[in-house]
Amino acid sequence: MSAERLLSLLLMLQTRGRMSARAIAGELGVSVRTAYRDLTRLQAAGVPVRAEPGPGGGYQLLDGYRTRLTGMSEGEARALFFAGLPGPAADLGLSAEVTAARLKLLAALPAGLREAAARTAAVFHLDAPGWYRAPEPTPHLSLFVDAVLTRRAVDVRYRRWRAPHEVRRRLHPYGLVLKSGTWYLVAASESRIATYRVTQVLDAAVCDDHFDQPQDFDLAAHWTSYLKDFQSRRFTGTATIRLSPHGRRRLPDNLPPEVVRAVASTATAVGEDGWVEAVIPIESTDHACGELLRLGVDVEVVAPAELRRAMTAVVGVLARTYGAR
Repeated sequence: MSAERLLSLLLMLQTRGRMSARAIAGELGVSVRTAYRDLTRLQAAGVPVRAEPGPGGGYQLLDGYRTRLTGMSEGEARALFFAGLPGPAADLGLSAEVTAARLKLLAALPAGLREAAARTAAVFHLDAPGWYRAPEPTPHLSLFVDAVLTRRAVDVRYRRWRAPHEVRRRLHPYGLVLKSGTWYLVAASESRIATYRVTQVLDAAVCDDHFDQPQDFDLAAHWTSYLKDFQSRRFTGTATIRLSPHGRRRLPDNLPPEVVRAVASTATAVGEDGWVEAVIPIESTDHACGELLRLGVDVEVVAPAELRRAMTAVVGVLARTYGAR
C-alpha cells in the first residue's frame, strides 16, 4: 500500500466529486481490485467515503468534507507554474487571475520551494504560434470561456470551408483547445460533437438556455480521438514525385511531416545526380499542387497525370506572366 497513492485518491475525490472504481483505477494506474482496497482503507481511516450503487454511481466524499493536507513537493510546485503560462491565460481573459494566483502560491510556499518555483517560472516561456504566422485574433474567445464554465448555449454564425460557407447553429460548448497557437471550440450541436475554429466564428451570443454535459465526456480523450480521425481522413490519395538533393533538404521546412516520412521510407535513387523518386500522400490535386510548388525546380511530379497537368498549367501561367515583362 502506498500512502502517497491514498493521499492522491483522497485529493482526487475532493476535487472531482463522484468517480467510479474503474475511473479511479485508471487515474492511479492500478487494478480495479486495488482501487477497491484503497477506498476501503480510506474509510477505515475515518474518511467519509460514500458509495452510490447503480448506473451513474460511484464513490464520493460526504458533502462538506475537505482535507487540510496541503503539502506540496518541489516537482508539484514547479508543475503548477506551467499551468499559468501567460500567453494562453491572457487569451482566455485570465491574465490578472493567474498573476494573483502565482503571487499567492509563492507567498504560501516555504522559502526553499518558493525559490525553486520562481526559478522555474523565470526560465520557461511559451510562444504557441508557429514561425511565419501572427497570432490569430479571437474576439469571441472570452464569450466561449464564460459559456463553457456556466454551461450555457451559444448561438453562432460560423464560416466553414464547404458550402454553404456560412451556417447558423446553437452550440453547447464542452471545452476549448489551444493547438499550435490556434484556439478550437469543442461543442455539441444537433446531437453530435464537433470542433469549431474560434477565428471562423463571425458572430456569437450567449443564450439563457443551460445544458448538461455528459458525465463521461473527457475533453483530452475526445481531442486525441478527433486528431486521429482527422489524420485518417486528411489524405485522399498518393503522388509519385522526384526530388533533387536540395529539395530533400528543403522538404521539412515546406511540407507536412507525413510527406517527409513518406519520402524517407520510399525514396529510391534515379540517375547519378542525387535525385530520388518517392511516393507521398496528398490531400487533393489543388492542395498538392500548391504545396509542391514551394519546392520550385527541385521537384517533379511523375504521377498522377491530373496533378502533373495542374503543375504544368500553373508553371505555364507563371512563365507567360514573367516572360511578357
